Amino acid sequence: MREIDVIVVGGGNAGFTAAHAAAARGRRVVLLERGAPDEAGGNSYYTAGATRVPHDGLDDLRPFIEHDDRHSRSTVPAYSAEDFREDLIKVTEGRNDPHLTEVLVTEARPTVEWLASLGVKYRLMYERQAYDRPDGSFLFWGGLHIGNVGGGEGLIADHTRVAIEEGVEIRYGQHVTDLVTDGDRVVGVRLVDGGELRADSVVIAAGGFESDPEMREAELGTGWANAKVRGTPFNTGELLTAALRIGAARGGDWSTCHSVQWDAFTEHNESNRELTNRLTRQSYPLGIIVNRDGARFLDEGADFRNYTYAKYGREILAQPGSVAWQLFDQTLRPMLRAEEYEMPGISVETADTIGELAVRIGVPVSALERTVSDFNGSIDRSITFDPTVKDGRRADVVPPKSNWASPLETGPFYAYGVTCGITFTFGGLKTDTHGRVEREDGTLIDGLFACGEALGGLFSKNYPGGSGLTAGMVFGRRAGSVA
Repeated sequence: MREIDVIVVGGGNAGFTAAHAAAARGRRVVLLERGAPDEAGGNSYYTAGATRVPHDGLDDLRPFIEHDDRHSRSTVPAYSAEDFREDLIKVTEGRNDPHLTEVLVTEARPTVEWLASLGVKYRLMYERQAYDRPDGSFLFWGGLHIGNVGGGEGLIADHTRVAIEEGVEIRYGQHVTDLVTDGDRVVGVRLVDGGELRADSVVIAAGGFESDPEMREAELGTGWANAKVRGTPFNTGELLTAALRIGAARGGDWSTCHSVQWDAFTEHNESNRELTNRLTRQSYPLGIIVNRDGARFLDEGADFRNYTYAKYGREILAQPGSVAWQLFDQTLRPMLRAEEYEMPGISVETADTIGELAVRIGVPVSALERTVSDFNGSIDRSITFDPTVKDGRRADVVPPKSNWASPLETGPFYAYGVTCGITFTFGGLKTDTHGRVEREDGTLIDGLFACGEALGGLFSKNYPGGSGLTAGMVFGRRAGSVA
């Protein structure tokens, strides 16, 4: 009799969730994490912990979120499963797999409740998803309202504690390079030193290929080797390639990814476990973004940040030098996220005039002055600026700014240098709705499962913020429930 029933490869949110589900069935589970204990957690460690779930408002969330004295002053709009479904269809332009989507939107809420019952802690995300209004109240926005206590670091700490309590064996520093097969069945994994581990089932939860610059260039296109890796350096796609070698089918969109605006010039701006998600720059809907020519090139106010931030990294990558600057004036500066815009060593330049700011960031003075002047002069000032709703306060320039247009006219002015930070790749393995890996002809590869970023088909070009962690939980639980 084998000593191991289920091998989970990858110690992030999806892998741990699969391990919990398998352990709950009495399976003997070994979780293999490539990183050492101080490098562990996959991409999940680097997140803010934001988790998208349907709910009926604050009272509906109270049973599984931490109490906060601000709750009595907070409005949390309901967010239905239909809202979630429509958001996925909208941001992926209809390229989301409908079967996977249906499972995600219907099981998101019960899966989070289940994890909370195990000891994974959640809270309302005041600092990221609400604005403090003049009367001291808070209005949440964008369909994304809860997150983990302690962010990604807290998420992994909770998962690890729960797994140990369940009897899951966690082995760190385990670099898995291949799958072991017996005929058409997967029966284990092979480690970098040539050693093997055998089990009845293997769950691939080792992420995508975003940490491998050669695979990025081959799959995402020219220039993607220049992107900064936001999260773990260990998601190099080896297990995806291993599965393809034994006949697994590709799932989803291998040509696009989750990419954000990322601090361009701060030292150690890749895989930084101290600053993690604080290197993102996500208050851009309030200001404008210009390239090295001093020109705007996208609609900063096209939608709430939750629906645009994961696709705007690639827009930055396409600009000259793969660099741009987010611009704000003194009026807007206090509204920026403190955790991201007040971090140590941040890439920022300030000046009393737009012309002086242009000199400091190395863009043509006349071009930047013209861009800002044209923008300021085109704003429909008859509409009240309100960042908690899509206010329709438009700047009628090219490209337009559809919402939250506020003139940059009060010095000092601020410019934050940003580049493209890659989070995870959208393509993965093709699976059924329980994470069982399929071949091209639709037959299942016995003994092989995938979840998290290794599962393809949910996202393309973009995704609704917070749905990556949710998908990892939902399909991790499903894989662990049958592995």
